[in-house]
Amino acid sequence: MYKVFIVDDEPFIIEGLYDIVDWASMGMEIVGQAENGAEALEALKLIPADILVTDISMPKMNGLDLIRNVREFRPELKVIVLSGFNDFDYLKEGMTLGIENYLLKPINLEEFKATLNIVVEKLNESKARYATLNEYSIMILRDNVMQRWIKQQIRPREFQERADLLGIVLDKNFVMVSLLRLEHSNQEVFEIVLNQLKSNEGIIPFRDMDGDIVLLYNFDDPEQGINEANLINNKLMSVLSAYEPLRLSIGSVEEIEVEPSRSYTFAKKVQEYFMIFPEQNVLRYDDLKEHQANAEDGLHMNWSDYAKLIVAKNKEGLLARIEVDFGSLRQMGGISPGLLQDIAMEWIIRFKMQLEEIRHAEEPDLYKLHFERIRTTFSIDELIDIMKEVANITIDSLTNDMKSPVVQQVLNFIKQSYNEDVSLKTLGALYNIHPVYLGQLFHKEVGESFTDYINWYRIEKAKELLRISQMKVHEIARSVGYWETGYFYKQFKKYVGISPTEYKGLS
Repeated sequence: MYKVFIVDDEPFIIEGLYDIVDWASMGMEIVGQAENGAEALEALKLIPADILVTDISMPKMNGLDLIRNVREFRPELKVIVLSGFNDFDYLKEGMTLGIENYLLKPINLEEFKATLNIVVEKLNESKARYATLNEYSIMILRDNVMQRWIKQQIRPREFQERADLLGIVLDKNFVMVSLLRLEHSNQEVFEIVLNQLKSNEGIIPFRDMDGDIVLLYNFDDPEQGINEANLINNKLMSVLSAYEPLRLSIGSVEEIEVEPSRSYTFAKKVQEYFMIFPEQNVLRYDDLKEHQANAEDGLHMNWSDYAKLIVAKNKEGLLARIEVDFGSLRQMGGISPGLLQDIAMEWIIRFKMQLEEIRHAEEPDLYKLHFERIRTTFSIDELIDIMKEVANITIDSLTNDMKSPVVQQVLNFIKQSYNEDVSLKTLGALYNIHPVYLGQLFHKEVGESFTDYINWYRIEKAKELLRISQMKVHEIARSVGYWETGYFYKQFKKYVGISPTEYKGLS
């Protein structure tokens, strides 16, 4: 049923509209009414409606002002105007606001019904656009929405709207994240995971921007939830054994209303420990907490001081700090080789994660050699040399990438949300910077305008889908952020030199 809201300052008009139309037979229901525009505007902020039927001349706020204001938060609303004034100026302004029809009072019933039928057809077409999204494009949308939710980058209302559309249900009190990482990202593996979990309520699988498969467990009883998650994780690892090497990390249990992102963050960090324990294929955050505590107690140093030196690209300060802190190990007589290795490996993991947080990019091999050397060293002097090399590599990596933090954040946002309505205005508000200045900064550091860059990025994603998927061209256009297929064709030909259809034929 499509929902109708009626506004008129004459009660008998509202009563008449209830009676003269068999709303149910037309697939509609009246969900609210108001006697003036101001009252209607407040009601429509709370009451979901698909169709607005409104008078023009009303006290407090007229119909045209109502339409103009309601468009700010409900642009898709279909509007039918009823008026006792045969005034061309009213009609002209109404048309600029995107109304469906301008009907004069007394209402011609047949004309009114015909207008309602046309509106229903338009709503059905709009609804069908979502229905035509195939499973692959829905997967892309789910991945994007869940990635933004788990990283707390989406407003609750926006998330709920998309969750309702995509069938995502998070209605229990606790969450826990398991993270499955393959040596090479594999669509086939993700499809196997989806097939294995399709009958399991309370588990939401998706892929994050790094290509890891995320399993979000949602439950009310932590003990029971952990036990069930362990059974499912073990089954998945068995089913996927042919795709080794693969690594499963398990985060913490967190309250969904407090900080669910902590579980995802910890599961990400646990993945780094597979470099320390290469013989393992499953690691749990709870099992590593003691390992981390031992490393920190053994050194008694404050990581936040290191993080500040890294962000400031202060190589001299960082090297001096390593000399002092790690040099103090010489005074700790009787330190075991195992604790020595734990301390160094924990700090290299923190260097690695700090660099990735700043650059918004994975660095899988940057410190690999240093991990291997630490496993075989029992010398404090050699340990200090290794840590200084790690510090040098970290600062050099940052120095070679001189983009400002805000531009890095914008690039990362585009990577995550390229298929949504992304503009300098929205990003400026998000990062508290004037959109004009942000545009100038982006152009200076990236070498092209924001518009050119996001169009290029979307077209690259479209090329990938044209090569590997069976989606139709108009579906691909929508999935990468173009709702006007004609504009998508124009941009594709501009960047690629041929049309999307021709490109698909080459694949």
